[in-house]
Amino acid sequence: MSRSVSGKSIIVTGAGRGIGAEIARDLAHNGARVCVADINIEAAKKVADDIGGSAFAGEVDVTDRTSTRKLIAAAVETFGRLDVMFNNAGISQTRPFMDVTEDDWRRIMDVNALGVLIGTQEAAAQMKAQGTGGKIVNTASIAGKQGYPLFAHYCASKFAVVALTQAAARALAADRITVNAFAPGVVRTELWEQLDREFMTLGLTDKPDQAINEFSQSILIGRYSQPEDITGVTTFLASTGSDYVTGQTFMVDGGMVLT
Repeated sequence: MSRSVSGKSIIVTGAGRGIGAEIARDLAHNGARVCVADINIEAAKKVADDIGGSAFAGEVDVTDRTSTRKLIAAAVETFGRLDVMFNNAGISQTRPFMDVTEDDWRRIMDVNALGVLIGTQEAAAQMKAQGTGGKIVNTASIAGKQGYPLFAHYCASKFAVVALTQAAARALAADRITVNAFAPGVVRTELWEQLDREFMTLGLTDKPDQAINEFSQSILIGRYSQPEDITGVTTFLASTGSDYVTGQTFMVDGGMVLT
């Protein structure tokens, strides 16, 4: 697999922490020019400063089309074009199935699903205007392949990411824009620390790390993942090595869900 992303101009949303930050770091390490985008601009600036080189921070609310449009315009102004868009920003919440409210649903779906729709549409509009094709990479999840009773609305949002990835791949193929997704499993990030606290608050677990350890028992490789376990696939999906791949969701979960 070629992993040539050298010189590519890439936006990564939700890159102020966790998987997104590591995606941005690995892309930059492999020669890409990266816009580290996040709703938390201070977190984005810290990651961009750590990366150095041609990385810069951009503020974005992925649920707002104007905000996304401004982010893409800033990246194009800085880099001259947009080659790859990572729609990675996402949120989660632990909530028993019977307790999920309309507000819970809308909040999760707006960020995780609507954010991917808007990000894909706006990135594709820029790529079409350039006339040189491009790549869009969406963050799905094992929750986009299986429904879990404590994360029903999160699962619904990630199933939506898989569906949007397939629909966009078909819609944009004629413009030489590929659209793929990757699906992490249990990744040790700030997001899982949040979920761990929620498990304890709901009385579902008794001690820290119990939730992540119990969730990880079915992983064939025998451990939960770190963000750097994901980047081999994400950088590949941004690279020239994935030029003949579109509409696919790559499981990067250590063998939790076999497809």
